[in-house]
Amino acid sequence: MSSTPRRSDGTRATILAAARERFAADGFERATIRAIAADAGIDPSMVMRYYGSKDQLFAAAADFDLRLPDLGKLPPDQIGGTVVTHFLKVWEGNGTFQALIRAGATNDSAAERMREIFGRQLGPMVAAIVPDPQEATKRAGIMATQMLGFALCRYVLRLPPVVSLTHDEVIAWLAPTIQRYLTSDAASS
Repeated sequence: MSSTPRRSDGTRATILAAARERFAADGFERATIRAIAADAGIDPSMVMRYYGSKDQLFAAAADFDLRLPDLGKLPPDQIGGTVVTHFLKVWEGNGTFQALIRAGATNDSAAERMREIFGRQLGPMVAAIVPDPQEATKRAGIMATQMLGFALCRYVLRLPPVVSLTHDEVIAWLAPTIQRYLTSDAASS
């Protein structure tokens, strides 16, 4: 077997890069296969050949690693701030994630993609640190409501008071809540 990349690998990568940019700029609904193909400098039939449909292309483009920190190595009182800081970096460094939030509200495939990413990545991180591992799924879900709600308001709806917050202000407001969701005894909260 040859270790030289096949030309199809390069074409796939070019399509995915163009799709990520287009979905981030236009959102799922307005992005078209034709526009993505034009951005990639290929015929639209090639996009369909490699990905089959716009939904499948979006799923591939929106597959990314949240690169969640290992919270088990932190002092417990730093968990909330670390999580909020991390998500600010993810949201601001990845336009595809913002497109996924937009699309998730109106498109079943995008919503499923979000559930997969969060379930596969967030759940295990939370399970490693919560007081009662049986509550991990519930706590991860509640934490996601806070973080995704904030992301929706700041990056999609662009609510002026939320957009104007500095990173330090965002951390100061959200970290105590995330800290409580992840580390407090649920019965005493």
